[in-house]
Amino acid sequence: MLGIIIGLALLMYLAYRGMSIIWVAPVCALVVAVFGGLELIPAYTESYMTGFVGFTKSWFPVFMLGAVFGKIMDESGAAKSVAHWVVGLIGKKRAILAVVMGCAVLTYGGISLFVVVFAMYPLAIALFREANISRKLIPGAIALGSFTFTMTALPGSPQIQNLIPIDYFGTTPTAAPIMGIVGTAIMLGVGLLWMSYSEKKRTAAGEVFVELNEKVEEVDAASLPNPYLSLLPLVTVIVLLNVLEYHIITSLVAGIAVSVALNFKRLPKLVATVNSGAASSVLAIINTSAAVGFGAVVRAVPGFAQLTELVLGIKGNPLISEAVAVNILAGATGSASGGMGIALAALGEKYMELAASTGIPPAAFHRIASLSSGGLDTLPHNGAVLTLLAVTAMTHKDSYKDIFMVATAIPTLAVVAGIILASIGLV
Repeated sequence: MLGIIIGLALLMYLAYRGMSIIWVAPVCALVVAVFGGLELIPAYTESYMTGFVGFTKSWFPVFMLGAVFGKIMDESGAAKSVAHWVVGLIGKKRAILAVVMGCAVLTYGGISLFVVVFAMYPLAIALFREANISRKLIPGAIALGSFTFTMTALPGSPQIQNLIPIDYFGTTPTAAPIMGIVGTAIMLGVGLLWMSYSEKKRTAAGEVFVELNEKVEEVDAASLPNPYLSLLPLVTVIVLLNVLEYHIITSLVAGIAVSVALNFKRLPKLVATVNSGAASSVLAIINTSAAVGFGAVVRAVPGFAQLTELVLGIKGNPLISEAVAVNILAGATGSASGGMGIALAALGEKYMELAASTGIPPAAFHRIASLSSGGLDTLPHNGAVLTLLAVTAMTHKDSYKDIFMVATAIPTLAVVAGIILASIGLV
């Protein structure tokens, strides 16, 4: 048990210090192995790599196709076209809401969170400049639209955080729709209230829009593809996945095919675009697989039985123990998918047994796992947070408070609400 605790603490510390989880995870796994009395080489080559390769085998196609889809939508201008259309519908006077909903439409359509950050930033700059509100609010608005309800709560989301639990609980992407819709309402509603409060507070303190020495690409609406046609690939993914119940791989391939067909002339270097998208997926899948490999070593040491007993021994609804486990591990790894991957690889079978013995539907375990992965994952060392701050030219001091509130604190409220709903049979 001591080795597991030290390994987790070291993993969190080194990740927070900016060290790559690709090499940090196996080092921390070996610490766990030493304390657990395992032989080091077999612990790495067998336990760690079995967990690593197992996750890669299951999820690499989804990571790769998702990244390629996002890259095609980005380089063709389709992502910006959809975002620009959403902004136009909502109006420039509601700058924060426009940015949030623009991000939400793109992420719910299956576009990678990282692509959305790059696609939305130029639009956000133009909106915030015209509204004369502090650009320090941009990271919070993008985080609310990208890292929260469309990632973990909204039923049918094709984001990986909503798909991983399917393998463990035999569910579908629309699992526990009532819990998901209520979680969405909490994250979106309370998140917008917080952002409005933050805007008023900053404006009252004299913080308005300030130009920086940066080159931000101006969005020329006339040069963008038709927004209605640009929506078609996103709609294709959602409909095939949730209405026709095709596999996510089939859905993403169809989305890519539709996007290429509609924007072929806008993709003069199509092969290079696909290459770039595919290459970018490798780092993402390896990062998550490294975290899952760490979890495999934790599961192999004798102390894991005590850890399981401790986690499952949390009094009350077993969904509480699942929420605690996923949240802590997502925080330790700085990754929603990585933390959930470790927790479910280690405890997924136990929770499935509890679903059968307690009468709580597996769908409830699916939704709580997904919701919980989007809580402590956005601590300061999270890769998406660091990318978001870098792209928007902000610092943690400038904008992290808003990110923390909309992407960590408020999603935790949604988890609590989900557990309450499941306990009274509203799934």
